[in-house]
Order: sequence, then C-alpha cells, then structure tokens
Amino acid sequence: MLATGMSQAETAEHFNISTRWIRTLQRRYQKGGIDALNPRSKRPHTNPRALAPTVVDRILKLRQELIEQGTNAGAHTIAWHLQRDGINPAPAPSTIHRVLANNGHITPQPQKRPRSSWRRFQADQPNETWQMDYSDWTITGHRKVAILTILYDHSRFIISCHAYTHATVENVLESFIHAGKRHGYPQSTLTDNGRAFTTNCDRTKPTRNGFEQLLVDLGIIQKNGKPYHPQTQGKVERFHHTLKVALANKATAKSIEELNKQLTEIIEYYNYKRPHRALHRYTPAEAYNALPKARPASIKHTHEFRLRTDKVGKNGKTTLRWRGKLRRLYIGRRWTGQPITMTCKDEHVTIKIAATGEQIAAYTMEADKVYYNQKDNEITATRDATKRKVSRHRPERCLETSHCAPECVWFGDIVPHVL
Repeated sequence: MLATGMSQAETAEHFNISTRWIRTLQRRYQKGGIDALNPRSKRPHTNPRALAPTVVDRILKLRQELIEQGTNAGAHTIAWHLQRDGINPAPAPSTIHRVLANNGHITPQPQKRPRSSWRRFQADQPNETWQMDYSDWTITGHRKVAILTILYDHSRFIISCHAYTHATVENVLESFIHAGKRHGYPQSTLTDNGRAFTTNCDRTKPTRNGFEQLLVDLGIIQKNGKPYHPQTQGKVERFHHTLKVALANKATAKSIEELNKQLTEIIEYYNYKRPHRALHRYTPAEAYNALPKARPASIKHTHEFRLRTDKVGKNGKTTLRWRGKLRRLYIGRRWTGQPITMTCKDEHVTIKIAATGEQIAAYTMEADKVYYNQKDNEITATRDATKRKVSRHRPERCLETSHCAPECVWFGDIVPHVL
C-alpha cells in the first residue's frame, strides 16, 4: 500500500490497525525483508520466576535416584526431597511435572481414570481396620512364594510383611497373632475372598476356616471385598505394587530367608522414611503414632488375654506358660503334629485346629494344680520309656462326663477333656 503512494494514516485506516504498528512493520521489512514480517512469539525475553538450571538438574537427578532405589519418583515426592535439601520455596508439583515431561520422563496414560472419580474411604483410628492380602513373587529357581502383608487402613503403616512357601490359613494365623501381640488386635479386618481368609465363596467348605473362627472368638468384625473388585482393598493392593517395584531393583533372592531380609529393609524405609502423599506428606509411622488405637469390643483392659500358635507334640501334648510356670496340656495323640491356636482369656484356655477353627480341647486353669511332670521333659518319649502310671478314662474325674472321646485319659494330676 505504501508503495502505491498511500500515507501511513490511510494504510492504517484501511487495515484497521494503528499507525504505530505500520511503522514497526516498515522497520522490520527494511532490516529483514519479507520474512521479517511473519508473526513473532509473544513469550517474554526474561522470566524472573523461571527455575534455575541447578534446580532443574537436581530434579532430574532425584528422579533417576528414586527410580534406581525402587521407590516412588513422582512430582510430589521430588518436591518433598527438594525441601529437605534446603531448596525453599520448593517448586510446585505441577512445575516439577512439567520439567519431567519436557525432558521425556513422563509417559502419557490417557486411559487411566481421573483421581476425581475415585471413591475414597479411610479408618478414623489406628487398629480400627487392618487390610490383609497375599501377593506372589518369584525367587531363584523360578520358585513362587507368597508374601502376606498386613497394614493399617488409617495410616498405611505396615504391621507385617512376610514371605511363605504357600498361602495357607496357618500362615495367616501366625502373622495375625504375631502382629496382634506387638500392636494390639483390630476392631475389624478387610480382605479379599481368598480361601486363606474366608470360605464365603467356597461351596465345598460351607463352614468357617480357622481365621474366621478366631475373629468370631475375639469379637473382631470381618469384612470382605466384592469378588473380582480389588479396588476395595486398594491400600494393600497399591502397596504390593510399590513393594514389587522395590524388589525388582534388588538382586533376586536365593531363598525365602534372604527375601524376608529384603522385605524388612523395604518396610523400614516405607514406614519411617518415605513420605506418603495420601497422608499429607507424613510418613506412615508419624500418622500411626498421632492417635490412640482402637480395640475389639470383646478384649477389655481388665482381662488377661493372649493368643499363641503351636503344634501338638508326639505325646499328644502342648505347652503353655501361665502365671510364671510352664504347663503341659494333654490334647490327644490323634492330633499329633496338628497346627493349633490357643486362646487364653484369664484362666480359660481354648484350643482349636488352626486350619478349620474346630475346638478340640478346653481348660480352666487352676493355680494350685500341677500341670507339669518331670517325666514330661521327654517330649518324644514312648509309653514304655516314661513309665508313667496311666489309667484309662475315669468318668468321675473327667470335667465332661456326658460326651467324652476315648482319648480322654488321666495323667497324674492332669484332668483334660478331649472333644
């Protein structure tokens, strides 16, 4: 237009732009030709809020270190580590995510559900609910083992994480009772419908298993998730993902013992050193110790209560330390080698089969009664070697005379009853 003799004002009026913009375009054309008239970026030449190159390098280095350790390496975790490194204020997680994405460390996952669609629930107190689940892992020799995990629903604190050769009811009872002795027993449990936890979905065994029966005896509420819906036990399922990432970054364990050592190291870091996003960047141990624990309704502070697991000896007996003395309780030789659970509440002792929860003996302990015989030191002794005076069933001496089994015998001062 200017080349045709039009003035700047006429050209500006024709294109509905300012004369100042006309003069700017003229200067650009005189310096760079027609290509200089292409639209330019409006991005500012300087940004006082831009991350320093040292901070960007630290973000990328932290990302790599956390991945190699097998721990969470998300933007929130990196922000927490930057604060601990003295970078204050630390970049926002959104800024860190953008840095990771610009450097090729983020893989888009559009198929994942948005967090806003999740339905969350959380127990209000420690020991209000325990989540439990088994997970498979492979050790040297392509041997598969089962890892049983118990965690607090409230704080995600790992109470127990142990590897076993098989996923059985007996192993569930062992871990559950050991955890209960250390941390107290919960008000409720939340598990899937595996046979080690429940027989709800097992048509061949309509009765309770040993774990279910133990929960009934203790007054603990048992909750099971919907079949084929692992999201109900989402906390323990998510932990198993974290656990497997950490194990994958360690040398393959050659034995269960070595695997359990690796699990101990991982749990130590997870409980006491790793901040949890769902806990507002507190560690599970900090959240666990912040509130008092809940207790089952049937276990009162006024009761002397404990649980233990054992196996029946070859002589048909099991041992129990009660009021400072070791007591040997006769159950019956037909139960030799059978894993059992013993529930001790004050002076009442109930003995049940671990796998099925079937009661096979019951005792009411007496302080002045002798339950220990010097000859009983020989656990594997035969009848001839013990030379004990054994008399067959005496109805007048048995605690239950109406329905006794043939195994009801009387050893000296011991008067057991076998169902």
